[in-house]
Parts: sequence; C-alpha cells; structure tokens
Amino acid sequence: MADDASDILEALIGGDSLSAPEYEALLVGRETLQARAAEAANELRLRYFGNKIYIRGLIEFTNYCRNDCMYCGIRRSNPNVERYRLTSEQIYECCEFGYGLGFRTFVLQGGEDGWFNDDRLVEIVSEIKSRYPDCAVTLSVGERSRESYSRLRSAGADRYLLRHETANDWHYSQLHPSGQRLSSRLRCLKDLKELGFQTGCGFMVGSPYQTLGHLAEDLTFIRSFCPAMVGLGPFIPHCDTPFRDLPCGDIELTLFLLSLVRLTLPKVLLPATTALATLDPKGRIRGILSGANVVMPNLSPFDIRKKYLLYNNKAGTGTESAEGIRQLSEELGSIGCEIVVDRGDALT
Repeated sequence: MADDASDILEALIGGDSLSAPEYEALLVGRETLQARAAEAANELRLRYFGNKIYIRGLIEFTNYCRNDCMYCGIRRSNPNVERYRLTSEQIYECCEFGYGLGFRTFVLQGGEDGWFNDDRLVEIVSEIKSRYPDCAVTLSVGERSRESYSRLRSAGADRYLLRHETANDWHYSQLHPSGQRLSSRLRCLKDLKELGFQTGCGFMVGSPYQTLGHLAEDLTFIRSFCPAMVGLGPFIPHCDTPFRDLPCGDIELTLFLLSLVRLTLPKVLLPATTALATLDPKGRIRGILSGANVVMPNLSPFDIRKKYLLYNNKAGTGTESAEGIRQLSEELGSIGCEIVVDRGDALT
C-alpha cells in the first residue's frame, strides 16, 4: 500500500485528478507521505504566490445564532453564552483600526442572526465599501436565500465563506439537528458561486463520526466545486455542547490535508486557521509550510473575543490578534515570508 500511495501522491503532484478511493489511500498512508506532500505543496504556494502571506481582518460581529449545531459553542440552546451584537459604528471602528494596520480585507463573521437582516447587512457592507473602496469585504454569516446573497453581492460584498462541514449526507446528519440538511448547504454554495462571489467552503478535521472515507469525499467535492478559498482546521470540542468530552482533531492529519488541498487546487486561497494555532503555538507556521497562504488576525473589540467561542480555549491574543501584527510579521519572516498590504484576490 505504501508504494501504491506514494505513486498516487506523485500523480497528484503531477497534476492528475484523484478519485475518492485514491485520496483515501493517501490518508491511510499519510505518515510516510506527509513530508513529501508538504514539500510539494509549499513549492506550489511559492510558484503562484511567492513569499506573500495575505492577512484578513476578522470581525466577529454577533454571536446570536438560530442554529443548534452539535459542535458549536454559540449554538442556540447553549444558555451559558453571553450574547452580543456589535453596532454598525463598532464594526466601522474595527475596519478603521484594521486599515491603519494594513488590512485590505475585512471578514464579517457571525452566527445566523436574524436581527442582521438583508437591509442592515446591505447598509453595513455598502458603508464599508464606501469608506474603503480599495478593500475587499468577505461575509461569513451562514445559509441565506439566493435573493439575500444577490442583494449582498450588489452592495459590494466580494467573498463569502460557508464551510460545507462534510460532503457526506449521513455524517452531516450526525453533526446537525434534523432541520439542517447538506442539500441546503450545497444549494447555498452553488448560488454564491453563480452570483459571482469568490466562494469558500471547508470542513473540520476529526469531527465526531468522521472517517477517512468522509475526508476523501470532502477532497473530491472540493476538487469538483473548485472554490476560491478552503477553510479547514482541527475539530476542538466546546464544553457546552453534546461533543464536550470528545478528543480534538489530529493536527498532523490537518496539516497533511492542507497539503492535499493545495496540491489539488494550486491557486486556492488557504488559511492557516486559528484552530491550528490553538492546538499548537507553531500551528500557523506549520500550516504555511504545508501550503497555506492566508492568516486571519482578529480585529474584534478585545472585550468580546471571549464571547465568540465556537470551541474551547480559542486563541485570541498574541499573533492571533491584530495587536500582534508586528510579532506575526517577525514570525513569518523567520520562514522567508512577508505580510502584504493587498486584497489578495483569488487567482484565475
């Protein structure tokens, strides 16, 4: 199997499209393949992006959510969450602060909060684009109607992040209540792409009930969907969810999957996530050396960061925060990379 898996990896590096069974063979044989995969993925990152690492300013503007996802700390039924919503002015202040630090992409992330209806979000997006016309606005606010997405796109939103979580129907049903369906999530992703958003999908590594076969399905879905961005990170449990006592996802497997995504989609925008940095102080650097090319420091007001806890012990200070941008720059410089003041649009 090891020799077969090595041949499959070399085929992927050479530009071949893999089947789900071939991806699964790579995942089974990953221990002997990880170094080679990371080397090849890093070479691709350098070929298409040079030593540039793009920064996105993350603004977690609401932790209200209508959904009750089994893994999420801000799920609707969690009574221990101190709920908050940022005002429009607070959001604009975050952007002003971030712009001065060199951020040219703002990511507005929140739960599926009905208070932020289309009119309110359209107004916020339009104002940010008016104040900062050289910046990109990314939204990550979950499932909405096609009409809603269309209005947000017309208001100036450039990108949309919506993790598909898993490409397997049965697995999706284990992570969400019965009212949430994978078919709806996939419909949203299709709508977003058709409306012209630079669209991002992604999944958790090591989520409950996940198998290597499920991960192989995720990789084949990503290959066929061809998103502009892919967000993936290790599963980390939250103490107020049904999965509170389950183990964290495997960071080594996460890094290997980052490499496989880069090899599958050489031009993709690929973050080294906060979850990686939460489990390993060097997680972000290791992610970049595995093929990632984006980091997302937190621009949210400091006093609310601990209220937006999707999982336990989330990193929110140091180089994971905007205030640590100098430290982040030094850290990236140690591996020959540099932060760029750039929107960092997806390559075509």
